[in-house]
Amino acid sequence: MTYQSFMNALIGGALVGLAAAMMLLFNGRIAGISGISGGLLNYRKNEWAWRLAFVLGLVAGGGLLLLLLPGAVDPTTDRPLWTTGLAGLLVGFGTSLGSGCTSGHGVCGISRLSPRSIVATIVFMAAGFATVFVYGLKAG
Repeated sequence: MTYQSFMNALIGGALVGLAAAMMLLFNGRIAGISGISGGLLNYRKNEWAWRLAFVLGLVAGGGLLLLLLPGAVDPTTDRPLWTTGLAGLLVGFGTSLGSGCTSGHGVCGISRLSPRSIVATIVFMAAGFATVFVYGLKAG
């Protein structure tokens, strides 16, 4: 890891934490992406606009990054489109089953000392470690 990539990760993580803290402080809402985007499917008059603005802000931020630093993101994959779609559905099912996503539990839940989020994050991390280990065995 280079110093530059370390600093990018540090600054990015601080900005995510700051944004999550501001969302909770000023709106009383948890910045869990699956909960916010999932709420778009259940129309409630007072809830829908801010959720849409949040999701559109995420998309616009990614689009702006691609425009300003085209080499920063490589959206190509050698996987067929159907596997990407299937992976998305499985992630959606997992976030529903786990009552939230990694951002909700890991960033927002742990900072609030939520026992459920602490356990969920440990499970997420253990599953990720196991996947990397098994994939490493297969690749090596």
